[in-house]
Amino acid sequence: MSTFPPIADYAFLSDCENNCLVAPDGSIEWLSLPRPDSPSVFGALLDRKAGSFRLGPFNAVAPDQRRYVPGTMVLETTWHTPTGWLVVNDLFVVRPVSDEGRRAGYDRVPRVGAGVGTILRTATCISGKVDVVAMCLPMFDYGSAPSTWSYDSDSYHSMAVRQPDGDVALSLHSSFQLGEVGARAYVRSTLHEGESGFIALTWSGPPPTTQQEADADLESTVSFWREWLSTGKFPDHPWRPYLERSALTLKGLSYAPSGAIMAASTTGLPETPGGARNWDYRYTWIRDTGFTLRALYRLGYDWEALEYFAFVLGALRGKDTEKPFTELQIMYGIGGERDLTERTLDHLSGWRDSKPVRVGNGAWNQHQNDVWGMLIDAVDSHLHRGAEQIIEPVWEGLAGFVEDAIHHAGDADQGIWEIRGEPQHFTQSAVMCWLAADRGADLARERGDSERAARWQQSADAMKAEILDKGVDERGRFRQAYENDELDASLLLLPIMGFLPPDDGRIKATVLAIADELTEDDLVLRYKVDNTDTGFAGKEGTFTICSWWLVSALTMIGETSRARALCKKLLSYAGPLKLYAEEIDTSTGEHLGNFPQAFTHLALIEAVSQLIEDEERQRSLSS
Repeated sequence: MSTFPPIADYAFLSDCENNCLVAPDGSIEWLSLPRPDSPSVFGALLDRKAGSFRLGPFNAVAPDQRRYVPGTMVLETTWHTPTGWLVVNDLFVVRPVSDEGRRAGYDRVPRVGAGVGTILRTATCISGKVDVVAMCLPMFDYGSAPSTWSYDSDSYHSMAVRQPDGDVALSLHSSFQLGEVGARAYVRSTLHEGESGFIALTWSGPPPTTQQEADADLESTVSFWREWLSTGKFPDHPWRPYLERSALTLKGLSYAPSGAIMAASTTGLPETPGGARNWDYRYTWIRDTGFTLRALYRLGYDWEALEYFAFVLGALRGKDTEKPFTELQIMYGIGGERDLTERTLDHLSGWRDSKPVRVGNGAWNQHQNDVWGMLIDAVDSHLHRGAEQIIEPVWEGLAGFVEDAIHHAGDADQGIWEIRGEPQHFTQSAVMCWLAADRGADLARERGDSERAARWQQSADAMKAEILDKGVDERGRFRQAYENDELDASLLLLPIMGFLPPDDGRIKATVLAIADELTEDDLVLRYKVDNTDTGFAGKEGTFTICSWWLVSALTMIGETSRARALCKKLLSYAGPLKLYAEEIDTSTGEHLGNFPQAFTHLALIEAVSQLIEDEERQRSLSS
């Protein structure tokens, strides 16, 4: 039996500057510092020897209950031991923002509250008595660099440790007495009914130093998350909790200093247990932009949409508004970094022996034709939501991207799935080039740029004609690539992105063919791995975002009963805390891939919202 917990069993915590994953036994097994894309300090997620930080009862590893405090990113774990009951709260501390000056490293103005570089863990005995233990073993630089704790005052209540040959310094502050054995700091104490204690891990502080301060930090953090959630627009529906948790997860995956939103909080979690498809997702993908803006606007988070859009523009041109745009990449670092060179960490075992663990992402400089369409569609959507007009230098940069899409529309590429085999003429990539020209023409019309509007619309019409000629097979359904007749889940984007109306026969035939032929237990595969040159061998699980796309597409073509059934099945596959990874293995129900996955939660928001809106339409028609 593996000692690695199932991926979906981890809890995700964040303060929008850093994030971590907490295993069911109370161990923090993933934390990277000083940024969420930095080397890990706790990395037991990827190697049981790579560091962790546990707080919980002695000789108990299976909690009675775990949940988020409603409306928050605060984890509450209830333990039942032979002698009593214990409740543990885990959180990144968020405090009200003071107006004492600009926060270091921030390009955005923090709203209401902000992180203070502290993980707080509180424990309260609610019945009987409970022996409480804590073990904090940081292993810096992805588990390769242990260090030694030492007392940093004349009491037993605070300790410090520093990364060897590095800049990360940690301190522990606790109401419990702290001990140390080399690289490990520990607590062993007993709480009786009504008693509480805390332990706080800090890297930029200041930490709470008393129980009263710890309680105040818990209260301010709960208030911050609930106040943020209350600004959204959520339907009164049984599926509302899934929408709220998805919104909180997206917020947690954001990086407040820049406005970026990461694809996931982790690296190295495999698409197949024991396999080699293990990537680093702690970056921002341009193709996510349109979906991200749609979801944020749909839920009423206009300000977050604006900040994310500002990050994307900043990544394209830097801080100089007069500077021409650079060549568009498919992804950027959360600070706008362009070079994301990939390397392997061969000293790590990987989650359940899934090797190699990679950091960086080798796809950063791939040629993917869909990126222009996704970006221009995002801009078009942003402006139609009432955003301010874009300035002339930005418009000229975007116009250059439209021209690039038109110029490269006939080129082979690696496609949306970033295959590492030979480039092909993927239908979805061609459609995204059409999208760039079509949405670009719309933007040009809005700006009164009639020459570009006419020329780009002409190009869009010509591209559409070619796609309908080369991208449709003899059965009247869209094909994966011009070179084959395979199905591909990315074709579900054609109705979603408005390439053809949902009632078009070719769209219906494609959606239904994918539902019938490219699924396992109703969940959608990206493609048939045996018939697609991905550059890797081996099976992969069903891709959860594609299953949510199918829910949306079925709803759009009028197959609402089938869409609703699939939606219910997908919701039943959610992790215990309503979180999703990238894939689901239908034979076991296990989640696979990096976690939690922003793209999956974005697609959930869109699909679930569409179904709820359809229910409301049907009710209004029947009343």
